[in-house]
Amino acid sequence: MTSTGIDFGTTNSVVAQWQGDDVEVLPLDAHHLDADWRYPGFDLLFPSVVGMSSLRRGPLFGWEAKLRSEEAAEACKRLLKSDEYVNVHGRRFAATTAAAGVFTAMKEGARHNLTEIDRAVITVPANATGAARYRTRAAARFAGIEVQALLNEPTAAAISYVHDMREDMQIVVFDWGGGTIDVTVLDYEDGFFEERASRGVTELGGLEIDRRLRKLVLDRAPARREWTPAQERQFRLDVERNKILLSSEPSVKIRTPDDREVEIFQEELEEAITDLVDRALAPVEECLRDLHMAPLDVDDVLMIGGTSQIPSVRAAVAEALQMEPVPTHLCDPMTAVGRGAAIASAVLAKEASGVIQVANSHALGTRVKDADGRKRFSEIIPRNSPLPWSEHKSYTPTRDYARKLLVEIWEGDPDKELSDPDNVQLTELPLEYATPRVKDESRFDLEYTYDSNGLLHVKATLEHTGEVILDEEVKSFGSGGPTPEVRKELDDLLAANPAPSPLLLAARAGEGTDSGVRRSRVGSPEQNDDVHTLVVDGSNLAWIGRSPARPGVYEPDDRPSFAQLLSGRDALAKKYPGAEIHMVVDASFRHRVASDEKDAVNAALSKGDIVQPPAGTEGKGDALIVAIADESDAVIVTNDNYVELQARYPWLREGGRVLGATYTKDRWIFTPRTCVVPRGQR
Repeated sequence: MTSTGIDFGTTNSVVAQWQGDDVEVLPLDAHHLDADWRYPGFDLLFPSVVGMSSLRRGPLFGWEAKLRSEEAAEACKRLLKSDEYVNVHGRRFAATTAAAGVFTAMKEGARHNLTEIDRAVITVPANATGAARYRTRAAARFAGIEVQALLNEPTAAAISYVHDMREDMQIVVFDWGGGTIDVTVLDYEDGFFEERASRGVTELGGLEIDRRLRKLVLDRAPARREWTPAQERQFRLDVERNKILLSSEPSVKIRTPDDREVEIFQEELEEAITDLVDRALAPVEECLRDLHMAPLDVDDVLMIGGTSQIPSVRAAVAEALQMEPVPTHLCDPMTAVGRGAAIASAVLAKEASGVIQVANSHALGTRVKDADGRKRFSEIIPRNSPLPWSEHKSYTPTRDYARKLLVEIWEGDPDKELSDPDNVQLTELPLEYATPRVKDESRFDLEYTYDSNGLLHVKATLEHTGEVILDEEVKSFGSGGPTPEVRKELDDLLAANPAPSPLLLAARAGEGTDSGVRRSRVGSPEQNDDVHTLVVDGSNLAWIGRSPARPGVYEPDDRPSFAQLLSGRDALAKKYPGAEIHMVVDASFRHRVASDEKDAVNAALSKGDIVQPPAGTEGKGDALIVAIADESDAVIVTNDNYVELQARYPWLREGGRVLGATYTKDRWIFTPRTCVVPRGQR
């Protein structure tokens, strides 16, 4: 088996594999990246997204889900601590099921890279709850991946860095990604890693910064109308993409669905997130205080995760720790965690040297009542205990002759009130007495054993007799948790077929009721009755004779003409009177027409007279045109060759499926054509 590491992230995931002496990060889904998302290193990311599109059968994952879904479930990792539900195309799925779908898609992506993921070390946030750790393991298991170990993300990043540097050192890892902020202090000496302290905030990350940037835009350009789900989704993607750009660009321009453009400067966003950065720095101070350390005791600072790369964040960390963070070329903020997990996998498989010692980030204990009836957290295993670790404590029931008690399993911070959000009840386990006794004889020793994978074993022994009255591994958390239904849910998710879009239903309506499939073919005029559906490349027809870039000449008329497109539609309706006609334009079309045509274009879009591709559709309008034609066996009207789509739709090279268009002296001429085969494929 190949040693594999999986960084299962809130926003993006990464898969890496050990190659004998180094690590390869797998580009699982790079072929689905759009040009405007091709930033350095993004080809190695796999968005942790599940989505659906009426133009695809089955669920979408990764970049395809992020950029081409009409409806998507994102950040399911955040929901694993309570196994909340996500909605995918009108259906509810447990977060564990959605996560299992992402793991399944990554496993399939690895196959496309001619490798397999049979087992892996999977990373989790350092401050992830026991429930979240358990459900992460379960999601991977449902996807057919054996989990060698769960490894804290900061530790994985440090492993990656030390593998390249090979020096003894004390490291602070500042891990700020899409969903959480974790700060961890680690020692590395003679091949031995030890997590000394870890602090963090579970819901503070890039998603919160996206909301601040969105607010900056909408404060200046409030929505004038209700946006469609597709427009809302595209706006969210634009906000996220421009947030990334603002880490390297002085300003960006963001356009709202109301066609209003707002310029945001880097300094404005940094000012808007000052309080978030201050909250992110708090765990740094807490870790140093826990260990009685000063900044000068730290050898290196690693900053990982996309949010950590915001200039003001790097500057704030440098000031707090009185040193410059390690440069990104020595510790890649996006792939270091995945690389480190692959190295850890090789260490566990004895394929690489080293020892990895992890610590728990939360205290573990139970709930008790004081003499005055006040509930409090009773600690059994302290925070920062090296794992595996076992500890026990004695407890006495509050009443005589109890037959059954419920032992509550709590995780968090015993120094805070039990009701504090940092304290979480993981589950409760029944403890039964075979023979009821008075309180003093019912006293029991409660032992917790916590392993390096975040799995907890609970054992209770009656002190009076030595009888074991509870002996159980925690296998469920609260009312949720992986159940047999997750397997069925995952099968349903992977087999899901979205309902066809209204446009495709309209196209299919023209097929008639013949038992055989009615074929659209164009040729001589007497064949016109055989054409039942036409899909018009609206942007292409609107540009005919109106070159956008005539050398040396820039005139107001150098724009696509909506009036010209409508005249082309009318000519087609006259030539093919029985055909359904669907006109598709690029998403940018309404921005490019002359100002006196914009209202008419927006009205046509609202009524469905013309359509544009869903947010982020690969190939933009071209992909939608060809997909509709493929589904409804329609004829395409275009002068384009759709070179990028010919491999997927070879019928574009056949006769009878495409009409060319010529506009001369206010007259439209439509003639049969075939798309030209790309050079080298002939």
